[in-house]
Amino acid sequence: MPATTAPQPPARIEEVAAVAAELKRGVATRIVGLEEPVEQLLITLLTGSHALLEGVPGLAKTLLLSTLAELLDLKFNRIQFTPDLMPSDVTGSEFLAQDPVTGQREFRFAPGPVFAHVVLADEINRAPPKTQAALMEAMEERQVTSLGVSRRLEDPFFVLATQNPIEQEGTYPLPAAQLDRFLFKIHLGYPTFEQEARIARLTAIAPATLKPLLSRERFLALRAAILVGEVSPQLVRYAVELVAATRPKAGRVPERLKDYLEWGAGPRAAQALVNGARVRAALAGRVLADVEDVRALAGPVLRHRLVLSYAAQADDIDAEGVVARLLEDVPCPGREAAAPRPGWMRRLWDALRRPAPAYGSLPGR
Repeated sequence: MPATTAPQPPARIEEVAAVAAELKRGVATRIVGLEEPVEQLLITLLTGSHALLEGVPGLAKTLLLSTLAELLDLKFNRIQFTPDLMPSDVTGSEFLAQDPVTGQREFRFAPGPVFAHVVLADEINRAPPKTQAALMEAMEERQVTSLGVSRRLEDPFFVLATQNPIEQEGTYPLPAAQLDRFLFKIHLGYPTFEQEARIARLTAIAPATLKPLLSRERFLALRAAILVGEVSPQLVRYAVELVAATRPKAGRVPERLKDYLEWGAGPRAAQALVNGARVRAALAGRVLADVEDVRALAGPVLRHRLVLSYAAQADDIDAEGVVARLLEDVPCPGREAAAPRPGWMRRLWDALRRPAPAYGSLPGR
């Protein structure tokens, strides 16, 4: 008889916090710094979502993800996206095989690298749209279709897609509809001087050997314990108000941001803020999330879901600047909103309407 998996006891928030602390310590034995990206990756894993990571080459993206997979006892695969990559190179393909005993021929399926628990889609914007779409089906539907047959992917299934912010020639930027499928867009910056010095010292040392901290079944139990937790109506309302304030046609955009936004975030952004806040609180050992968790995750949730106008480029305002202004202008429970400042078009119009000074009042007259 096949072996059966013992039923997992219900998980508690305290256990989630303890496991998260162990995971962070395990990652720190191989990775220097990156505390905030590591937390955001853990939140993504525990919400059953996917993340987009942007950073220059050489910042340990592959090592970071493979380390997390090793600590969680999950299968890890890496796919290097290139312009000649075909959809079947990602999902797998059918091939004609002959049975050595009966001599009969039949089609068999060879699973692609997407059949893993943790998949690193390295430089996803270098593959053509057709190949990107094949990965998107796996991300959204948790299945792969080949010759009309759908095959389920094993749970958990997590995709970390990376983008290189330099050398954009010959790339295929992800459209807004595909960007929206990622819970977070995580920015990976250069290490500090002290961190880089420590990295240089550790280069000649063999990577630390890690042991899995928990089984796949226990990880799924921890995830289920978090996602059934309650959230306050106040938190949900604040998350929805933040997202609604990014939509110009909804009439809720703060005055000084009206000239900077072409399109705002959709309902997935509000879901991401609420679920992400729930997990962030659990990682800190708190049963209930609060609005500070929402504010802490507003940047990675919204930065890839906003379409900025030419006026924003002219004023050198990026998505980070827009999110910072949203956090200042949208009323937050328990906080006093900052006085909104007018956008650049309003400031220009006010300046043009201001009467010119009299000749005798000019300086030096």
